[in-house]
Amino acid sequence: MNYRRLERANLDVSEISFGCMSLGVNHAENETLIHTAFDAGVNYFDTADIYKNGFNEETVGRALKPIRKEVVLASKVGNVPNDEERNWEWNPSKSYILSAVEKSLKRLGTDYIDIYQLHGGMIEDNWEETIEAFELLKERGLIRHYGISSIRPNVIRRFAQHSQVVSNMIQYSLLDRRPEEEALEVLSKAEIGVMVRGGLAGGLLAGKDSSDYLNYTTKEIELLVDKIKSFSIEKISLAQASLQWVLSNKAVTTAVVGMRNMEQLQDVLGTIKSAQLTDEMVTELSALLEPNVYTKHR
Repeated sequence: MNYRRLERANLDVSEISFGCMSLGVNHAENETLIHTAFDAGVNYFDTADIYKNGFNEETVGRALKPIRKEVVLASKVGNVPNDEERNWEWNPSKSYILSAVEKSLKRLGTDYIDIYQLHGGMIEDNWEETIEAFELLKERGLIRHYGISSIRPNVIRRFAQHSQVVSNMIQYSLLDRRPEEEALEVLSKAEIGVMVRGGLAGGLLAGKDSSDYLNYTTKEIELLVDKIKSFSIEKISLAQASLQWVLSNKAVTTAVVGMRNMEQLQDVLGTIKSAQLTDEMVTELSALLEPNVYTKHR
């Protein structure tokens, strides 16, 4: 496994990280997946309080208990969990964050969270209050660092300029290049880690049947997939090539990938050891489709 520096946190993070949202409801199976990833060098595990209404934090905490001090554990706050697991109420208030962290710590079975992230964010939020909450949690030792999880350029710029966030989780892939417009440059200049989610575009870049995605048509996506498959590289999968493209951007700290079974896990882990895309191939893929830009959520 290769590692990249998360500068503001003074941590080294594996290039491939485990996005735990995709885990199922079997504790034993989840533990096997998590420990297999850890044994392969993965040291960053990301969850959130709303994933399966708290169960995800619980199962991740159980699995990580024997290796807790050897990993970077990240969770998120701001959406109020509910039984429907959807249509969440957005609450980035200081009082809510201070109460929610206690529940997350209990479910995770830990005394501290390495990186506690605001799970979204809008320009209208009382961001000063949110930052006060995170700073207070740092003072109390309940979290080591804090970050955000946002695709909105204005929100990203605000936190980069006015807080000590160490990371931002942002959607980025060959089919979602909106962060290239502004966000990646802002984060890189501020030495804020870029934790990429959605690197496989909901599975479309891992072999899932093509369908329209953002502003790209099915035909365009098939063109991209065919281009990747046309490269004369032995023993590299579509998912591995797609993740290598993400990691080719030096602003990226890690690709946080959801893996629900051992087949998917082994495929993703192979990204580092498989044959690598050349610089020319990366350029060809980047030039194939017109990059998308933000049309809303500024």
